[in-house]
Amino acid sequence: MFDGNIRTLQRIAARMQRVLIVDPHVAAARLLADHLRHVGGRVQIFHAGSVEAGWGMARTIDPVLIFVEHASAGSDGLALARKIRRSDLDCRECPIIMCTAEATAEAIYGARDAGIHEFMRKPFTIKDLERRLEAVTLKPRDWIEAVEYVGPDRRRFNSAEYRGPRKRKADASSTPAARLAQALRIVKSAGQALDSDPAQARRALAAQAVELKKVGEIVKNALLIEAAVALEACMAGDMARTELVKRINVLMGFPVEDKAGRGAA
Repeated sequence: MFDGNIRTLQRIAARMQRVLIVDPHVAAARLLADHLRHVGGRVQIFHAGSVEAGWGMARTIDPVLIFVEHASAGSDGLALARKIRRSDLDCRECPIIMCTAEATAEAIYGARDAGIHEFMRKPFTIKDLERRLEAVTLKPRDWIEAVEYVGPDRRRFNSAEYRGPRKRKADASSTPAARLAQALRIVKSAGQALDSDPAQARRALAAQAVELKKVGEIVKNALLIEAAVALEACMAGDMARTELVKRINVLMGFPVEDKAGRGAA
């Protein structure tokens, strides 16, 4: 919960140098900009009235934070978020906050699955905004680089609008066994997508090579580390698909920890 402490606000402001607001409603964008200046002081704020304009600005100004609309005239925030996440832009991992008057379960889950960090219902107060800003600037979430999904870890999506069953506990999803299982699932799906979506498949493989190396170091599995390093080296070059598939098949032979918590063999 946001505490309103001046030091907290200062830490948030330090991480809000360039903010992009993509909203076709000029009055709403101005109101949000005023609220942001109240929190961030010297923050640079850029406004785009459409998805096309927002995409162009994202390419040129390299925002550190983006606000989008859920679905409005000329501004489909979900589509823009997905496009940014799957791009090569420097800002592809920056926090994205969705603002909308449509706070339905469908809208919230849609935002989560598009790679959006936080969801904020209109009309909102400065305190509502400060809570979302604190979440995206001071409480970073793990980044998931897969094929079907690219964005912050959905298991830690924390919309204040959500009133359904609680998410899976963070500790259960961050054990070496869970991390290994997820990484191997992504590696498998990425291998299958090398023909249909080669750019994202290779990004996913490169990210999971790093993740599997970290897991191997945690569980002290030299073979897993060796296999992950080999895949990482492959992704640093331009290895052919057939060789990549061989590397993937080697990795898929590593078992996941059992329920007793024993490390992979």
